[in-house]
Amino acid sequence: MIFSMHDELLHWRKEFPILETSTYLISNSLGAMPRAVRESLAAYAEEWATRGVTAWSDWWDMPIGVGDLLAPILGCDAREISLHQNVTITQAIVASCFDPKPPRNRVVFSDMEFPSVKYFWQAQKDVEIVIVPSDGVAVPLERTLAAIDERTLFVPMSHVLFRSAFIQDAAAIIRHAHSVGATVILDCFQAAGTIPINLKELDADFCVGGVLKWLCGGPGVSYLYVRSDLRAKLEPRLTGWMAHQRPFQFEPTQDLAGDSFRYLNGTPQIPAIYAAIPGLKIIGEVGVDAIRRKSMRQTALLLDAALDRGFPVTAPRDPAQRAGTVAINVANGYGVCQELIRRKFMVDYHPNAGVRVSPHFYNTDEEVLSVVDEIGKIVAKAA
Repeated sequence: MIFSMHDELLHWRKEFPILETSTYLISNSLGAMPRAVRESLAAYAEEWATRGVTAWSDWWDMPIGVGDLLAPILGCDAREISLHQNVTITQAIVASCFDPKPPRNRVVFSDMEFPSVKYFWQAQKDVEIVIVPSDGVAVPLERTLAAIDERTLFVPMSHVLFRSAFIQDAAAIIRHAHSVGATVILDCFQAAGTIPINLKELDADFCVGGVLKWLCGGPGVSYLYVRSDLRAKLEPRLTGWMAHQRPFQFEPTQDLAGDSFRYLNGTPQIPAIYAAIPGLKIIGEVGVDAIRRKSMRQTALLLDAALDRGFPVTAPRDPAQRAGTVAINVANGYGVCQELIRRKFMVDYHPNAGVRVSPHFYNTDEEVLSVVDEIGKIVAKAA
């Protein structure tokens, strides 16, 4: 049954120009650009052109102030988020606050973590890596808990796995990690904007992620949340002049700020922050609860349609464990994906997952079902 005609969220479609020219189902990789981004970037250009260096009086606070648009989405308070260039940098900032030493020098993560995070931790010479095996879709909770012990320093974990959209039990993992003295870096890149998150209730130590996917914020802006009791206590060594209490005094030694500025470093990416603002405002207005309800329905439509055609699916069957993506693992998935893109169906492909299809609040049910039909046509033609 098609429900799009009753879908109140579809009035937002007019805010995303690319929906007029393609079937855009790739929000797990890059969210559709809001129409207002052009105006936001034009405002940045106007500020620079007309005010020059005096524009810094407004720009200086943006890496913290714009983070306040994320606070209700992540379930934290204002002024608790700092904005950075990418998740690798946020992981490095967190790592720089600690000194791994045996016996507490283990870093535990699953084989389903995003490669950039794995590569960063594997490159650190003073840690011991423990990799938790998955079943290709999920990481069994008992395996993760068993791997985290008194030797564990960090647990960098994705709230939602990027390949399969499996929702990990962040509350259970954080609770167990704390019981043995370990620290969790919760990666909400594939979670924020598609499932409800409450960092306060989770008692998360750190949260990282980016805005370019489900938050429709474009590349170049990632976020870092530090729990309030840790914020003024930790001393990041990956630092810079923006983290200084009195940056414009240009003092010879650093006196770290006591608030979220403490986790900044060099000059921030102001144009990217301007570009992120419209998407964050839209997600805040739409509401993640409403997005989640629609996502559960549309991913169920997508999964059922794929299974009805006999296509293998790399996604949890239980809607409570499935976030916003369904990967359809047909033969020659890469080639099928390229043909879909040629036909203006915007999706992507990942090895060991398949063709990833990610409907968002702006997609219709007809679009969700049409991509499965198109895959069927391409597969039949290839056969």
